Amino acid sequence: MMTEKPTFYITTPIYYPSDKLHIGHAYTTVAADAMKRYKKQRGYDAYFLTGTDEHGLKIQQRAEAAGQTPKEFVDGIVDGIKSLWRLLDIDYDDFIRTTDARHEQVVQKLFQKIYDQGDIYKAEYSGWYCTPCETFFTERQLAEGHTCPDCGRPVEMAHEESYFFQMSKYADRWLKFIEENPDFIQPETRRNEMISFVKQGLEDLCVSRTTFDWGIKVPFDEKHVVYVWFDALVNYISALGFGSGDDAKFQKYWPADVHLMAKDIIRFHSIIWPIILMAAGVELPKKVVAHGWLLMQDGKMSKSKGNVVDPVVLVEKYGVDAIRFFLLREMAYGMDANYSEEALINCINTDLANDYGNLLSRTTAMITKFLGGVVEPGAEGTEFDVELKELAAATPANMAQYMDKVDIANAVAEVWKLVAKANKYVDDTAPWALNKNGETEKLKTVMYNLAEVLRQVTILITPVMPHVAEKVWAQLGLSSEQAGSDWTALEWGGFPAGAKISRGEPIFPRIDTAKALGAE
Repeated sequence: MMTEKPTFYITTPIYYPSDKLHIGHAYTTVAADAMKRYKKQRGYDAYFLTGTDEHGLKIQQRAEAAGQTPKEFVDGIVDGIKSLWRLLDIDYDDFIRTTDARHEQVVQKLFQKIYDQGDIYKAEYSGWYCTPCETFFTERQLAEGHTCPDCGRPVEMAHEESYFFQMSKYADRWLKFIEENPDFIQPETRRNEMISFVKQGLEDLCVSRTTFDWGIKVPFDEKHVVYVWFDALVNYISALGFGSGDDAKFQKYWPADVHLMAKDIIRFHSIIWPIILMAAGVELPKKVVAHGWLLMQDGKMSKSKGNVVDPVVLVEKYGVDAIRFFLLREMAYGMDANYSEEALINCINTDLANDYGNLLSRTTAMITKFLGGVVEPGAEGTEFDVELKELAAATPANMAQYMDKVDIANAVAEVWKLVAKANKYVDDTAPWALNKNGETEKLKTVMYNLAEVLRQVTILITPVMPHVAEKVWAQLGLSSEQAGSDWTALEWGGFPAGAKISRGEPIFPRIDTAKALGAE
């Protein structure tokens, strides 16, 4: 009897349609993609949602400046975003746009429901608004000089008739939920920040605007459009068909396992969104995870600073697997990471060329030179075999404990411990000496063990580097079916005896830093 697969639903924020997404935006989406691929390897029915957030005043203003309608303006940019995700091997299951009819209908239905139960009321809004961030702030929340605490730009005083959502009514319920579900907001530092924010006093949220019309109409008052952050957050359930005639995906995948985002929008996802769901009587997601920023020497990457790094240029220069690996290897859990092209090159040269690539090169070279290119276990082992096999057996679980927390950097580090152990195993066993001394059976065992480690490491790292497996299998003389692709193939001894090595060029050639940076 077939058992139904467990499900895993992960989302990234739906991105503002900027005409140039930078490498920092790419981190979130690459991380979510790696999580989806990892869960599929583990046997899950994994579903990954991304998309674009296309309403709001700043879109309308940019479209007017370009002499286009807002929809014309965003259509061209969305095509570019999808192209970037294809370049980065992003295997999303759905791409939702907030201009999609399926989304607009759900937003209106949810707004109406919350209004009908008395949790949305009309009043006059007078307060500070940051147009680039599309965020309202109270006087006490502003940064020095009446600037936005998130982006640092000047804010404007807004006066208009608006509808308000009674967030304050749900503050105690939210605090109780967080107390009962301490892992809901991750990492812990962000949870503590959000608890402090709510305990200072939760204001009711302005959820409609009348000073522009590029947005979803409030269903019972069409001179108002729904505030963009109320609109955008609903995508996580509208994409699954919530409240529609076909909500099979919603029934299957909700609640989301992980909402993944950068730390600057954690407040919307961990406070506003859960309270919207509480008011609507919808189950809350299981976890909201905020990662840090990718920082340049002069601070956070941003278009206004002119310090953005184009991922397209990097992929063309260094390859998609190397860029994905660098992003996921360097961004420590919940922390900011420093970006420079020199750091990227060092990561490629150290981890990929010296450690992983060189392990493959020296293993295939020795099997070719000493054993005629044939991989088969020997009848005799060495004193170093047990430790290598024990670490190989432990590595999947060691990796999983971090992946399941979306701590991908530490998960990769666990795999690289096995790579390092295998490289040390070469030095400890000295295959060249075994060959010289005629210890053929020991030599066969050593080379088989190295090939087997390479097989297992490659399976484990494939969610991070989707193209690497086919290159490694080609050199190890394996088909993808022989090598295996999921965690059921990680039992020791899965490398088929008799496979014929086919040596090739280094899969990650060393990069000359000076030449790459144009220093010479």
